[in-house]
Amino acid sequence: QMWEEAIALGKELAEQYENEMFDYEQLSELLRKQAQFYENIVKVIRPKPDYFAVGYYGQGFPTFIRNKVFIYRGKEYERREDFEARLLTQFPNAEKMKTTSPPGDDIKNSSGQYIQCFTVKPKLDLPSKFHRPVSEQIVSFYRVNEVQRFTYSRPVRKGEKNPDNEFANMWIERTIYVTAYKLPGILRWFEVKSVFMVEISPLENAIETMQLTNDKINNMVQQHLNDPNLPINPLSMLLNGIVDPAVMGGFTNYEKAFFTEKYTHEHPEDHDKIEKLKDLIAWQIPFLAEGIRIHGEKVTEALRPFHERMEACFRQLKDKVEKQYGVRAVLSSLDDRRGSRPRSMVRSFTMPSSSRPLSVASVSSISSDSTPSRPGSDGFVLEPLLPKKMHSRSQDKLDKDDLDKDKKEKKKEKRNSKHQEIFDKEFKSTDISLQQSEAVILSETISPLRPQRPKSQVINVISSERRFSVSPSPPSSQVTPPPITPRTKLSFGIQ
Repeated sequence: QMWEEAIALGKELAEQYENEMFDYEQLSELLRKQAQFYENIVKVIRPKPDYFAVGYYGQGFPTFIRNKVFIYRGKEYERREDFEARLLTQFPNAEKMKTTSPPGDDIKNSSGQYIQCFTVKPKLDLPSKFHRPVSEQIVSFYRVNEVQRFTYSRPVRKGEKNPDNEFANMWIERTIYVTAYKLPGILRWFEVKSVFMVEISPLENAIETMQLTNDKINNMVQQHLNDPNLPINPLSMLLNGIVDPAVMGGFTNYEKAFFTEKYTHEHPEDHDKIEKLKDLIAWQIPFLAEGIRIHGEKVTEALRPFHERMEACFRQLKDKVEKQYGVRAVLSSLDDRRGSRPRSMVRSFTMPSSSRPLSVASVSSISSDSTPSRPGSDGFVLEPLLPKKMHSRSQDKLDKDDLDKDKKEKKKEKRNSKHQEIFDKEFKSTDISLQQSEAVILSETISPLRPQRPKSQVINVISSERRFSVSPSPPSSQVTPPPITPRTKLSFGIQ
């Protein structure tokens, strides 16, 4: 199920099939497989294997593993107890160590065999191509694959023990292991090349815990938005453990430990960290609201009382948090995942008319000098749109009317999206200015004694704009039209 690796190999094969071997049948089959791999990445939920740190201490082990630590990749759904049992069958005389702290020289130099085993967490190292936020379903692969750093956290208490609040003096001693190669590789285990340790204060531990909780809620919400058929039980347990104060207490312990005047006075350097923790608490509310909304849509009638109680607890929690820490709102990224149209597609449908490619002959109004109108979708169906009468007005009057008319026409073009509506409005107008200095009008008149010329030839040419438009000249029965010569191109007479 490492489809990401299969896609990378498939791209190399595709290059060979397409440009070296010219085997298009194999290429088509390979591309179909790649398409299926991409679909699996998004839709199929893959199990996350655990990683274990194993130390072999004592002179009884072979030299290539003696007093060394290795990181093992477990099998799917393999627990630590099962892994230890499988490991001890290879060394039946070895003794299992009870602690996770590094052993002393007495154990390392002894003649026996001591095995130390504990679970470690891989540290996410995203490839550089993910320069923007992506779906959790895509990132989840890199949380347990192509990893080289692993962490193990051990709680350490410093100072006086507080029976009412254990978070106030709980420090974290975190050990970071770096392997020689990334896992998984040729082997399912690699040697640890470097080890270093850091200490995390109680406030930093609280910030990290709140961040992980928010990420967990957000990730589960995204999974349910992408796949509505997921079971609801994990979401129910997660939400109920946070919103119901009778279960875990939520972040009340953090408020008692860090949001007091005593702590602020004793640790003035932690002001920014306290504000960050408050911000994370406030951001948890919109994530919970989205999760409860999805839970309400998918809950069964048997679990309806449970959901209603959870909603009541959430309303109390929301009122308290928004009153103390402010209101946060999630952007529309969650809504965009519900099958909305991609931005590129939206942009292609809302592209302005000036950016669209025009047809060979664009029909436009003579009065619109600056903004070209869009072509009619039905071609040149011009007979019902020809003006019947020309009004004689003074040139000043026409110019003034044209300015007002241009403004109205531009507003109408922005409001209307149908091509034919704009087409009708432009050609039904009777106030059309004819400026002799800008255009040479090519026109013909229709005689009642002969059939009409095809409508596609009843056009005007405007030399300044290089566009074609309908001639508004009135018909006259006294003028004989020029003869038509059969050519491939249209021929016109100049009047």
